[in-house]
Amino acid sequence: MVSKMTQRITPLNLGLQHTEWQVLKRLNTPKRIQDFLNTLPFDFAPGDEIDRSVQGTLRAGKIDCAGGAILAAAALWAHGHKPLLLDLQVAQPDFDHVVALFKEGNKWGALSKTNHAVLRYREPVYASVRELAMSYFHEYFLPNGSKTLRGFSKPFDLSKYGTGWFTDSELILDIIYDLDYSAHTEIVSAKEAKRLRKADPIEIKAGEMTEDNF
Repeated sequence: MVSKMTQRITPLNLGLQHTEWQVLKRLNTPKRIQDFLNTLPFDFAPGDEIDRSVQGTLRAGKIDCAGGAILAAAALWAHGHKPLLLDLQVAQPDFDHVVALFKEGNKWGALSKTNHAVLRYREPVYASVRELAMSYFHEYFLPNGSKTLRGFSKPFDLSKYGTGWFTDSELILDIIYDLDYSAHTEIVSAKEAKRLRKADPIEIKAGEMTEDNF
């Protein structure tokens, strides 16, 4: 049984259409949320074109990683759980990844939208957010095999922004900015990064697998 972490929201204060609210209501478990995210094709448009609200994402019918995490957080909140994001911070030229956090009992799991075979859903088996974040470390590498994960944010609570982000894409831009510049915990120093071994060729080959093409 998923532990309840906050009061449920209602459609009265969200501005969603009835059909849009019903989508969130059907997504009443982390498994169902993840399965729904997997049905949406990945959105390859430039980032400033796809920072959509929850409503905007549902209407577009396609999604990127941040949008997937935000939609997942919205569905979790609709069923009484805190809408929490986790930012995985990387070394350039790689890209950060954002997931939605959830808890079952005292264990953490993560919901994720990605076009790749890795950086995906995490079962709620992790004793801490750090432990969960570290589960992504060896999967996070560039095509040349360089491992890039460098830090992770604290759980980022979307409820502090009220409910406007369900329909307001401008607020989504603010949220993504705030998440990016929020406090992060370093997991690899610059000195340690120089000693990291590159991913094996077979790992690199597996990492090239994608669900959707450009």
